[in-house]
Amino acid sequence: MQLSKTEEQLMQYLWKRKKAFLKELLEDFSEPKTATTTVATLLKRITDKGFIAYQLFGKI
Repeated sequence: MQLSKTEEQLMQYLWKRKKAFLKELLEDFSEPKTATTTVATLLKRITDKGFIAYQLFGKI
């Protein structure tokens, strides 16, 4: 499987940080800021493709 251009950009941010919360990743995007739901969707796609794993924190 391959990453799309936007998925690859998000992976670059993840590689730089090693670990990150969604809020931290949102800070890495330049203006105009990318919507939280868009980044969450990209993270889900990357996870579904097997490139990353995640752990939930907080309320469910």
